[in-house]
Amino acid sequence: MRPIAVERCIGGRELTEPRLVADASAVVYALSVSGVSALMLHPLDGSPVRQLTAYPPPRTGRALGGGCWCFSADGAAVVYAGADGNLWWQPIPGGGVRRLTDLAPDRPAASPDAAPDGLRIVYTVDQAEVWAVSLTDGAVERLDDASADFCLDPAVRPDSTGAVWQAWSVPDMPWDGAYVQAAPFGAGLGTGVGRRAVVVADGAVQQLRFMPDGALLAVRDHTGWNNVWLADTALVDEPFEHAGPTWGAGQRSFTPSPDGARVAFTRNEGGFGRLCVVTVATGEISEVARGVHGHLHWQANSLVAIRTGARTPTQVVVYDTRTWARTSVAIGPVSGWEDESLAEPELVEVTASDGATLFARLYRADAPTHRLLCWLHGGPTDQWQVTFMPRVAYWRSRGWNVLVPDHRGSTGHGRVYQQALVGRWGDLDVTDTTALIAFAHHSGWGDPMHTVVIGGSAGGFTALGVAGAAPQLLAAAVVSYPVTDLADLAERSHRFERHYTDTLVGPLPAAATTYRDRSPVWCADRFTSTPLLVLHGDADPVVPVEQSRTFAERARAAGAHVELRVYAGEGHGFRQPLNQLDEYARIDDFLARWVPDQ
Repeated sequence: MRPIAVERCIGGRELTEPRLVADASAVVYALSVSGVSALMLHPLDGSPVRQLTAYPPPRTGRALGGGCWCFSADGAAVVYAGADGNLWWQPIPGGGVRRLTDLAPDRPAASPDAAPDGLRIVYTVDQAEVWAVSLTDGAVERLDDASADFCLDPAVRPDSTGAVWQAWSVPDMPWDGAYVQAAPFGAGLGTGVGRRAVVVADGAVQQLRFMPDGALLAVRDHTGWNNVWLADTALVDEPFEHAGPTWGAGQRSFTPSPDGARVAFTRNEGGFGRLCVVTVATGEISEVARGVHGHLHWQANSLVAIRTGARTPTQVVVYDTRTWARTSVAIGPVSGWEDESLAEPELVEVTASDGATLFARLYRADAPTHRLLCWLHGGPTDQWQVTFMPRVAYWRSRGWNVLVPDHRGSTGHGRVYQQALVGRWGDLDVTDTTALIAFAHHSGWGDPMHTVVIGGSAGGFTALGVAGAAPQLLAAAVVSYPVTDLADLAERSHRFERHYTDTLVGPLPAAATTYRDRSPVWCADRFTSTPLLVLHGDADPVVPVEQSRTFAERARAAGAHVELRVYAGEGHGFRQPLNQLDEYARIDDFLARWVPDQ
């Protein structure tokens, strides 16, 4: 296999939130290229694709998240969340934009949803408030009663009498205990006090939307798995996840048909994706297509989605729902990937010392090798499904096996597996990952002289935990924007995650000793046997860059080899092309110096 050029890994376009116009004659989707975003109008009759929005640009989501835009009730316009924090009305196919809200960038509007009667747009403000704006006179009404710390993804009832939305309060994260709130329209302007109704509690709920007859559809985990529910019954009750964790607005992992007779949904099979359809009346399930799908939207006889896979560059696809024939209408990554030797991973299952089953996926290099990258996802409540991942392909092409663990706390394997990390972050995830690396060595996929653990954010925290606890298994470690000080994270991280550690580690100050014992910055002497490369952006709002600077200083003082690179202007993840190129080059150089050839 020839090495893949690094430029192909950082180039391309990001595609999100495709939706069909009512007659399915065109698709509108969000497109981002080098930080510049727009909504695109893509006719399906072969006519040229046109840029729909101009200024202000939309504030688009990423990957399978969104919350950027919706159609107006009559389909004659789109309403989108602008980069300035406001909602904007953009006619289709063109015309002057109209600002609908008066908000500051630090209190942005998101997740617009149009009332079917055409009178209102419902939206969130700062992921904490739910508002409705009148399209006739511009009057605004707050719908929530401020009883929840977070509100997300409002959905207007089909009869236009009110709205529902997902809500939760700290210390819960949305996958711990999100519930449904509801309010009618027209109860008066102001705070919404006394208008809240809790519809669903005791578990976690997400993605609220309605069937044509007004019945509520949602994803709930009340049977132990994130399944699609219709009203108070699981529409599909099976040991597979139908959605990922709520890391932001706009996930659309299911969609009803226009007549409500069927529901299309995504299924996660050990990290592998599949698109399925269930007939509501009978419960019969049809398996339509392999691949990870998201942003589902069904209109007329067509269903649009984002589709991706290990060998499938991320793309917008349209299915004919009569035959389920698939057409690709837009591809995100740059051209040429179809000529590369890409590989599907193998599912790995390992029995832990306590009897639990652990999961991972192995991407084998084309030729036998003992060089192994153990690549940890972030979150830690998350999972790297089998999507198009240029990073994995890049290192495979350079003769590395890549192991992607799902330590306990990962999603995709049911609520019990995900909740197993409660109180044990920095402990159980480290133990699980160490067991998976040892199994990989036993299986001949790598050996200690050629194994590198790598991860970013929470994955960097776990990677450092492995490097400190089991250095005998590793040749080196690479971490990007890693958590190294749990107490500092609890105090200074952004609002969405500031209370995350209460669940994952324990509430402060009672758990202060545990925070210190599991924080790499306070255990720097554990890293003297493992060379470390640390990468961080100096504008990171999630994990302050001072964590990496302090950790590197203390580890070096203890005798460790630590290389630290701080990227100016970068946040939680690196977006500037020159910095992305430098990241690849630094990792390549670091591995060449610390991991011997075969």
